[in-house]
Amino acid sequence: MSRGTTPAAPDDGLTTRERRNRPVLLVNTGDGKGKTTAACGVALRAWAQGWSIGVYQFVKSAAWKPGERDALLALGALSGDVTWETMGTGWSWARATDPTDARAAAVEGWRAIREGIEQQRHRFWLLDEFTYPMDWGWIDADEVAETLRTRPGTQHVVITGRRCPAAIVAEADLVTDMTKIKHPFDDGQRGQVGIEW
Repeated sequence: MSRGTTPAAPDDGLTTRERRNRPVLLVNTGDGKGKTTAACGVALRAWAQGWSIGVYQFVKSAAWKPGERDALLALGALSGDVTWETMGTGWSWARATDPTDARAAAVEGWRAIREGIEQQRHRFWLLDEFTYPMDWGWIDADEVAETLRTRPGTQHVVITGRRCPAAIVAEADLVTDMTKIKHPFDDGQRGQVGIEW
């Protein structure tokens, strides 16, 4: 455990232990690769602490079986509570031709997650590609920010996806902007097993 000093000395009346146990909202955004992968790394750390893990994917298709999913579900089968739900229709960076079903799935997904947060169903939540339904106006970012601001207990939440709304960035404790410098897609290389999934 780090015993280093921070550049600021909070005047919040909390002890170091209390401050370490407060809930954290993390955002991985930007055009670069690795937002979900980094978030799954945090999920592995949460699993190692014995926390209940909930991964909810808002855009990716249920047919998409990434390695992180298999790893976390296998770990959950060994010990711990791991839930992985995929609610998307299989498109990522552009709207679907007929987004009606996708929009309804996103709205229903957020309703179920909001209810789960109120019930403290998980200690760790990964809302993968959740920025998109907010960016597209399907889900109200201000309402999401308020739900996360007032969540009970010590539930940690990670949100991934490009174009994270300002209301979520403002509420977040940690925001990382993944910046693409170079990508094989630019040279016509398609996704690869073990790298993209």
